[in-house]
Amino acid sequence: MTQEVETKEIDINKKIIKHDNDIDLSESNCLIENMLKPRLTKNALTVLEKRYLLKDGNGKIIESPEDMFKRVAKTISDIDKNYSEDPQKSFVQFYEVMTKLEFLPNSPTLMNAGTLSQQLSACFVLPIEDSMASIFETLKNTALIHKTGGGTGFSFSNLRPSNDVVKTTCGISSGPISFMKVYNAATEAIKQGGRRRGANMGILRVDHPDILEFIKCKTKEGELSNFNISVAVTDEFMQKVERNDEYELINPKTKSVVKRINAREIFNAIVEQAWLNGEPGIIFIDTINKTNPTAEIGEIESTNPCGEQPLLPYESCNLGSINLGKMIIKKSSEVEIDWQRLKFVIEVAVHFLDNVIDANQYPIEKIKEVTLSNRKVGLGVMGFADMLFQLRIPYDSKEALQLAEKIAQYIRTIAIETSEKIAQKRGSFPNFNKSNFRNGKPRRNATLTTIAPTGTIGIIANASGGIEPIFALAFLRKNILDGEEMFELNPYFKQALEEEGLYSKELLEEVISKGSLKNIKKIPERIKEVFVTAMDITPQMHVRMQSAFQKFVDNAVSKTINLPNSATKEDVEKIYFLAYKLGCKGITIYRDGSRNQQVLNLSSNDTSKKHFQQLKQDPRPRPKFTSGMTIKMVTGCGNMYVTINEDNIGTCETFSTLGKSGGCTASQAEAISRLISLILRSGIKPESIVKQLKGIRCPSPIIYQGESTLSCADALAKALELYMKEKNVPSLFDETNQQKNNFGINPQCPECGEILKMGEGCTTCASCGFSKCL
Repeated sequence: MTQEVETKEIDINKKIIKHDNDIDLSESNCLIENMLKPRLTKNALTVLEKRYLLKDGNGKIIESPEDMFKRVAKTISDIDKNYSEDPQKSFVQFYEVMTKLEFLPNSPTLMNAGTLSQQLSACFVLPIEDSMASIFETLKNTALIHKTGGGTGFSFSNLRPSNDVVKTTCGISSGPISFMKVYNAATEAIKQGGRRRGANMGILRVDHPDILEFIKCKTKEGELSNFNISVAVTDEFMQKVERNDEYELINPKTKSVVKRINAREIFNAIVEQAWLNGEPGIIFIDTINKTNPTAEIGEIESTNPCGEQPLLPYESCNLGSINLGKMIIKKSSEVEIDWQRLKFVIEVAVHFLDNVIDANQYPIEKIKEVTLSNRKVGLGVMGFADMLFQLRIPYDSKEALQLAEKIAQYIRTIAIETSEKIAQKRGSFPNFNKSNFRNGKPRRNATLTTIAPTGTIGIIANASGGIEPIFALAFLRKNILDGEEMFELNPYFKQALEEEGLYSKELLEEVISKGSLKNIKKIPERIKEVFVTAMDITPQMHVRMQSAFQKFVDNAVSKTINLPNSATKEDVEKIYFLAYKLGCKGITIYRDGSRNQQVLNLSSNDTSKKHFQQLKQDPRPRPKFTSGMTIKMVTGCGNMYVTINEDNIGTCETFSTLGKSGGCTASQAEAISRLISLILRSGIKPESIVKQLKGIRCPSPIIYQGESTLSCADALAKALELYMKEKNVPSLFDETNQQKNNFGINPQCPECGEILKMGEGCTTCASCGFSKCL
């Protein structure tokens, strides 16, 4: 167990940070001065400056990337002293692998190590029992975790179903979905201080009576926006789907059978919703528990937000990823994997992650207790696609699958050996049971490997995400600080083009516009075969790649199975069964264009091109003639008359007049109206404006004829909403309208407005590094 040590502050490189005890850094600093500085891209620097580097009370950055890596390496290496080991050697090794971008820990470690927060884990699972005390105690603990940068997973399966009788009050229960909404609202309020957004996983067992409501709870766009949701399906359920049999829905409170229902009916509902918008995902809960390394301690019910880290209640885990793109060496004219360097980085990474467990300041005492009892870590990879590019191996090939298994097995083998060596010095994890492990040797850590999303740390390392194929070979990246736009090109693709004498701006523009090399005649077939993107690869190959890694991963694999917009529900069904039979622990699919937040179209057809160009251009000019209607809205500032007009394209402008109020209030209402007009003529849909303005409060809300108006902005939003209903304007959020759209559509990034992509089980932005989950 970790010894209690005195905490004090020291001054390193003129940055006040917190460490446990002091060590002489003179020798270490001398060594690291001779190391290479991190070679960071412009976008990596942007992400670091915005989210990772320490700032003073005025928001001024007070450390460089090198300082950040020193801060992290110093904090984590200090732990060696607790075991009478040499922290200086570890400091140099930790700093080296991070600055060479060969290994990076999860974001909370980079952000918080050496600070007063010192919460270093990314993944947490909290229990929710069937009582108000448990529900809101867990909500409080969730807030504490989100505040420090962690993500939380919950199983709501223990909550009694909706409309069940509550004996203590003689009332009726509201069910799991209602409490998920409470958790979602709390997450929205916290927002993790603007550095990391709150992320949750909500899981419900397939035999819960509210399962159908759960499956459909995110049908409406924007509902439960801070949750990923997954159905926990059992082996029995999957077998009954195949046999078209009925299965039992069980009240978790009374353990009684509520009803019997056809398994295929529920399975079809899961398929339907996933086809519509990518959720819910599926976790194969029995497959997960078959490899539970501490089964005698408890059953695993939930995972972290992206699904790759199954955990016991109150358990946490810290993650880190090796950059496989850096594990390549050139010998003469040959390119091959540097297995010796990979071995070194694995050993250093396992040591680092084990130290993080002791360096961590846990937000809740119970989490500390359970985590220290099992000492789970999750060492994963990023840059797998980059490795394949350098080796000239196509992602969608048998050779790639074989390499995936070889890499995963090698990392796991070396990680186990390292954990066993650490256990010889420091002792095994307290809940170690030799019967749960093949060779029975004591280990330091209950689990060692995980394939996690690497959204922002992938941008820092300039690496492809996790084990995913790349989403695009070239795209236009927007710098979120100064608005500058620049071509972003995969460096290995660029090298291949230069070797062929094909590199040009015109070719890049063609690659960006088409999104794939398939139909570009100038590029040789041997290049096309290697440089494939996510949408070039069949869904079956995506699943097989996930399975290849899963064979040798202790925890689970975060990956998205990308489908073309034309994919059918039958395609989704086949993918689910393939994933189940190949031993995957979970599955997430995303059909291109199945989500409709802000419409950005990257399809090659003319219709979507026009939409995309319209959003990129200046607002269309106001026509000479418009037509519309005026709506009277009663506000706390008096009667507001809102005029909404349209031209031959659509809604194009608003005017507002306040009956009795003048001065500042009237000018603000006019200003909002002008901005709405500008936005409407820029191609943004009215409902997006309504969503932003509706619900804004001012000091003078009013209730008139049973309807509340919270502010002038709220009144404008409601007037626009009334107009849309009166004119029968089709809604982007209408389910039937979704199904009519047959061209690729994806949501906009809320920070920079660029296209978002679904990958590694999470929505991320290739342009600015925004990630829903990390």
